[in-house]
Amino acid sequence: MNNKKYFFAVDLGATSGRTIIGNIENEKFELEEITRFPNNLIEQGGHYYWDIYALYFEIIRGLKEVAKRGLEITSIGIDTWGVDFVFIGDDGAILRNPRSYRDPITFDAMDDYLKHVISRREVYDVTGIQFMNFNSIFQLYAMKREGNSALKHASKILFMPDALSWMLTGNEVCEYTIASTSQLLDPRSKQLDERLLASLGLTRSKFGKMVNPGTLIGVLTDEVQRLTGLGPVPVIAVAGHDTGSAVAAVPAKDEKFAYLSSGTWSLMGIETKDAIISDLSYERNFTNEGGIEGTTRFLKNICGMWLYERCRLEWPEDVRKLSHPELQGSAMKVEGFRSIINPDDPLFAAPASMIGAIQKYCRDTNQYVPQTPAEICRCIFDSLALRYRQVFQWMQEFAPFRLEVLHIIGGGSLNKYLNQFTANATGATILAGPQEGTAIGNIMLQAKAAHLVGDIWEMRHIIANSIELVKYEPKDKAAWDAAYDKYLNIINK
Repeated sequence: MNNKKYFFAVDLGATSGRTIIGNIENEKFELEEITRFPNNLIEQGGHYYWDIYALYFEIIRGLKEVAKRGLEITSIGIDTWGVDFVFIGDDGAILRNPRSYRDPITFDAMDDYLKHVISRREVYDVTGIQFMNFNSIFQLYAMKREGNSALKHASKILFMPDALSWMLTGNEVCEYTIASTSQLLDPRSKQLDERLLASLGLTRSKFGKMVNPGTLIGVLTDEVQRLTGLGPVPVIAVAGHDTGSAVAAVPAKDEKFAYLSSGTWSLMGIETKDAIISDLSYERNFTNEGGIEGTTRFLKNICGMWLYERCRLEWPEDVRKLSHPELQGSAMKVEGFRSIINPDDPLFAAPASMIGAIQKYCRDTNQYVPQTPAEICRCIFDSLALRYRQVFQWMQEFAPFRLEVLHIIGGGSLNKYLNQFTANATGATILAGPQEGTAIGNIMLQAKAAHLVGDIWEMRHIIANSIELVKYEPKDKAAWDAAYDKYLNIINK
């Protein structure tokens, strides 16, 4: 039997999930993936749902594997994507599979709410959250408007990681970082806002007790212990929002950094002591989400590799069979900056064809219309890097210190072409890694709860001591400056 003590991380993204174990020894950590599985979006009756029971099954499967191998688990932590939630009835049963944030019911809900219920500026002044049609506040409004039966009969509303923790422990909590994505939370009071809740016909009692990352939620129920073969293992509230856990894993040496969590979504931001809610942050639609140890993640959501992922699904089978480096390498052989898009244009939110949407944008802006996979891929990478430059410059205006480095974390940290483009576009030194930022942050917060590490800077020191970062320095300044001028002209038309 292995005598090491492990932490069990459940890391759920909007397309796939994993269970991972990690341990910390001699100021270094080790990770091992236990299971990996798809997170399938279910389309039925004109709506999109997540299969909460399938996710629970996969967590149980991962825990069974750990028990089978005789590994000693110190605790369990769960992180997921933001904004989505589960309705629980007064009989303790899940009322319906949860809706996905990509459900079309929200497409007009935000504008309707802000026009007829509470104004845009009032909502922002309370929450400091970026306006996106799928934020929890607008999902709930849309469901109220349609007379959703699950909402009508809900005794509790639990955000995704809290719902899964409840399924494991029977205890209801509302973890701070995941709650902060809802656009229902005031970052100054760090509580759900009563007026916003009332505007939806809800009360604070519908949600669990607010807890911070590192809080014990409970231990595995007798049922879960029987199913898995484990004992009463503690379940810890980590940073339940996956970006919160990922930012906790940024291996920065001091506060003078920006981060880019690069994946399906790109999230660029800084870590601050207090929320930044001002006329300028409102105008530029920046968001203030909860971080660990009382910090705020001041950031902007950018449509990231979603563009590339959706195009890849449409390309012919022979193209899909190419590895990412092969396909992306072919994009480097075509002329750059011929076609530039605004990755955050509403056209790209959920088109029937992403290729068609990109081509339409280029056609409508009188540019060369990319045809081949290489040309489309190059258009996406050029455009993302130029969007990153715009947001990075805005970020520098807000930061109370000079940003000396941009840390790229998550799966996108392996994309050497986009990383170099980002260095070229922003003019910043890029440090790429870790790829597994979310799982690492999840595990580090469990280790903090177990008193194996102290504060966030000790966590970051251990992470930096355990991985090799890849550095990218800016190149081709004149070409990228000219491309940025072209980008601004195109998006401001």
